[in-house]
Amino acid sequence: MKNKKERAEEILEEESPEAVETTEDPTDSPDSESVAQDALAQERDKFLRLAAEYENFRRRSQKERESAYSDARADTIIRLLPVYDNLERALKMECADEAFYTGVKMTFSQLTEIMTSMGVEAIPALGETFDPNRHNAVMSIENPDLGEKEIADELQKGFTLNDKVIRFSTVVVAN
Repeated sequence: MKNKKERAEEILEEESPEAVETTEDPTDSPDSESVAQDALAQERDKFLRLAAEYENFRRRSQKERESAYSDARADTIIRLLPVYDNLERALKMECADEAFYTGVKMTFSQLTEIMTSMGVEAIPALGETFDPNRHNAVMSIENPDLGEKEIADELQKGFTLNDKVIRFSTVVVAN
């Protein structure tokens, strides 16, 4: 199978309608040959530019499709994060019904596995140094046991999707 450049050169080598209509014999005048060569070069240049524009359009369209998929995936995960939060809260509560607790735990585990397989990772917070690119501080406390700008408590877990923050960790910062 020929590549695009070889096919483009073949098309340019074929006689164009303008070349067929000329009645002058190219051997009669040396200028007519150079004019024909110039016209052919111009047509070849137009063709190559058109082929390049098409290739750029194709690449741009591919990037837009990939971006739309990535954005839709991130939006879906963002909409599922409240479900994650509620299941996490449910697991922290005391429950007399062991079967119910086990069901919630299994559901939470399954959701966590799905999110992990999609490239979602939890942002580490508790005990870490505050990073405004990953954490959202809502409160500051004085605690001599903790270091400067160390995260004392995590109020809401943050997440990244393929190294892009989709939700900041809501934290309490010490000192």
